[in-house]
Amino acid sequence: MTTVRSGLAQKSGAVIHVRSGDMVVDALRQMRDNRVRSVLVIDDGVLVGIVTQGDCAIKVLLPGLDAKQTPVSQVMTANPVTVKPDHRLDSCMALMSQRGFRHLPVLDDGKVVGVISIGDVVKNIIMDLEHNVDDLMGYIMKDGPGG
Repeated sequence: MTTVRSGLAQKSGAVIHVRSGDMVVDALRQMRDNRVRSVLVIDDGVLVGIVTQGDCAIKVLLPGLDAKQTPVSQVMTANPVTVKPDHRLDSCMALMSQRGFRHLPVLDDGKVVGVISIGDVVKNIIMDLEHNVDDLMGYIMKDGPGG
C-alpha cells in the first residue's frame, strides 16, 4: 500500500481551513463551497483543530445555537490526531476505523500539508486492486502456461 504523500499527490486544491475565532457559518460555507465534510482550524499557521459537518449539526443545530454567533472554537475537535506524509495509507485506515473519524490532517515538520480522508484511502485501495487484477490478467493471458 502507498503512503500518505502519494495519496495527497492525487488530490487537487489547497487546504480548506478557517480560524478558531471564525463563526460556524463560515466553516459551513467553506464546506459547501469546496464540497468537503470537514475543515481544518488553523491559527497563525498552526493547526489547532478540525470541525466537521457532524460537529456543526450536533453541537450547534441540536442545541438550537446560532451558527452566525457561535465560534468554531466552541465546536471543533481541538488538537486532532495527525499523520505524516510517510505514513502508510493502510495504517491511516486502521487508525480512522479504530478511532471513529474520517479525516486526518497531514503535518510535515509541523506544517499542514493536506488532509487524508477515508474516501481517499478507499480510492487508493481500489486503484491497487485494479493494478493487481491487471497484473494477474497479464500473467494468465500472456505469461502463464499455454500462453
